[in-house]
Amino acid sequence: MPECAISFVSGFAHPLHGADHLVAMIAVGTWGALAGGRAIRIWPIAFVATMLVGFASTAAGIAVPLVEPAILSSIVVLGLLVAFAAEAPLWLGAAIISLFAFFHGHVHGTETAAASVPYATGLAVATGALHVTGIAICSCTSGSIGRVALRVAGAVAAFGGVVAMAG
Repeated sequence: MPECAISFVSGFAHPLHGADHLVAMIAVGTWGALAGGRAIRIWPIAFVATMLVGFASTAAGIAVPLVEPAILSSIVVLGLLVAFAAEAPLWLGAAIISLFAFFHGHVHGTETAAASVPYATGLAVATGALHVTGIAICSCTSGSIGRVALRVAGAVAAFGGVVAMAG
């Protein structure tokens, strides 16, 4: 495998190339910001940490079934959680997010066929940046119109996930 395929830059760029990853990761930050309190930090950290475990599982040769359906389900579920501004205990939100994060990490590892520390670092930084993007989007929506727009965006994301499942 070429050195550039396992570099930090390659790892950073990878999650930015797929709408499924973009939507799910931004939704994590948005849902955390909607929940407020410690969820704003804990849920994105849980996602990144568990995503790296999923990524490492690929390097360890662990086969995981139903990865693509789990990725698409993450879009639907996370979109709905944003759309309904669902409230959840901190531990439950972290568990939901971590479940999906494992599959996202596993697919990232499968798509690269190389597990390197620089690549994983780039992947983690980009994912964190996407979470921060979701937090920023939520923070920028003030008033009822902004909150409605945010919830509509969650519904659109969920609908897009359903369409992708059907297609």
